[in-house]
Amino acid sequence: MDDSPWGDVPSQSPSDIQPESTGGSAKDSGTTSSSTPSKPTSGGPRSSSSRKVPARKIEVQPTKLEAVDDSLDPLGPLGAEPAPATPSIQADQAPTPPRKELSSRINRPPSGTSASLATSEYEDTTLPVGRSKGPPPVQPQAAGAPRQTQPSVSVEQAAKPTFDISVGDPHKVGDLTSSHIVYQVRTKTSSKAYKQPEFAVSRRYRDFLWLYNALHNSNPGVVVPPPPEKQAVGRFESEFVESRRQALERMLNKIAAHPILHHDADLKIFLESEAFNIDVKNKENREPDLGQNKGMLSSLGINVGGSSGKFVEHDDWFHDRKVYLDALENQLKALMKALDAVVVQRRGLAEAAGDFAASLSNLAQVELSPIFSGPVQGLADLQIRIRELYDRQAQQDVLTLGITIDEYIRLIGSVKQAFSQRQKAFHSWHAAESELAKRRSAHEKLLRQGKSQQDKLSEVGAGVSDAEKKAHQARLLFEDMGRLMRGELERFEREKVEDFKSGVETFLEGAVEAQKELIELWETFLLQMDAEEEQPVKAESALSEPAAMESLKAANHSDGDNPEAVPATATDVALEQDA
Repeated sequence: MDDSPWGDVPSQSPSDIQPESTGGSAKDSGTTSSSTPSKPTSGGPRSSSSRKVPARKIEVQPTKLEAVDDSLDPLGPLGAEPAPATPSIQADQAPTPPRKELSSRINRPPSGTSASLATSEYEDTTLPVGRSKGPPPVQPQAAGAPRQTQPSVSVEQAAKPTFDISVGDPHKVGDLTSSHIVYQVRTKTSSKAYKQPEFAVSRRYRDFLWLYNALHNSNPGVVVPPPPEKQAVGRFESEFVESRRQALERMLNKIAAHPILHHDADLKIFLESEAFNIDVKNKENREPDLGQNKGMLSSLGINVGGSSGKFVEHDDWFHDRKVYLDALENQLKALMKALDAVVVQRRGLAEAAGDFAASLSNLAQVELSPIFSGPVQGLADLQIRIRELYDRQAQQDVLTLGITIDEYIRLIGSVKQAFSQRQKAFHSWHAAESELAKRRSAHEKLLRQGKSQQDKLSEVGAGVSDAEKKAHQARLLFEDMGRLMRGELERFEREKVEDFKSGVETFLEGAVEAQKELIELWETFLLQMDAEEEQPVKAESALSEPAAMESLKAANHSDGDNPEAVPATATDVALEQDA
């Protein structure tokens, strides 16, 4: 038997091997099978697929596994001591999984090599020779060096451009006959849609109104932050000018922070255009529907005129929001009225303090005694500072909490306009459905008449298709507007909580600071009064001390001239009185 890589192969008798017929078989050559196997003839090679493969018994031979030394492996852990070699596996024993050695736990190197030691403890030392090992472990960062990580932001926030818009103080432009107030609008942005990252333009109040109307008409269902209302009386007062400036600035920043409105082309024209009036006229010429306050609804061929019939809200969610907004508007108006009363009261206190200061100042000028006129004049100066404090606090109340209340009263009006747009979309959808029903009825009537009016039948069929398209678009617009308004109202609620929280905190901080300043003014005045009272007493004591010293010296001198003098007794005094 020959040596075989499959182990011992049992011998076969010559009769077990059957000769196969090929091109030159033994039968053709006149020979038969005998005790020896027949050899292939020169007619051609035997086919391996036609030859029967004898069944062989396969035995598994034990494989010897040797331990791999880490020091000889270039991919092993750097700086680690080689793991102790495990005893070789016996031939009649199956491979066992690797185990941690107790010696490696006891003989622990210093802390600098803790990572490499941990790697050697868990390393598989029973891998066969030639098997590739994994990559070296990553060394941990030093404990003293903090890890530099960037704050994670969402993809939407990373792709969203940033805007920082400021509205400057207004100034008059023009001559005496035709003068108007202009605001300087400065913008800093990271958006690539603008030519420069920082620019400034001049805008009038009517330009802010144009921006609001343009955004409202081109984005139905979106709650657009409105500008402050126009005021004819007192518009040149400093308080009104500052409150309007802040309101316009908050409007632009909220529009720029809106996820839909900051992409609008009208906002780009408002913030960047140097020839604003010309660009607005060109836009209105290209889109004449904007001048009629129709916008997107008319661009789809949907009638947005007066709604036919009263709108009945079938969605409970929108019905509850409308009731809530009505109640919120009433409460905010009541709060604004109460805040106005507080502001009026503060201004009344300021005016009263000013009158009190004027009276005290007049009294101090009439009084001749400096001891009395000085404190009176100091009290008059204190009342003037208190008047300034009350005026400043009243203005701060208007610019912190008052401007927030006024803004959300106007925002509720913008929300109601969005509700009105949704109602118009609903009526437009039902009008389109009614028109479609009429056209279908006319088309069916022509079909019943036969083929005599084929041309008119084709025309009516085209009208039916057009009515179906408009009805489908109107329905989609109404549904999309409803979904959009749900998101807008949720955004409105989130921003309302944040803005009122910030406004109330600023209002309370201002009130606390005002009271602290008032207490400090009174304490300072009292300290000054105490200091002025102590000065005359010190002066009188300083003048009386020399006289007392002189009298004492004189008494001592007289006593020195008559050393025999003795003190008089009570008897002597009585005798002197009798005499």
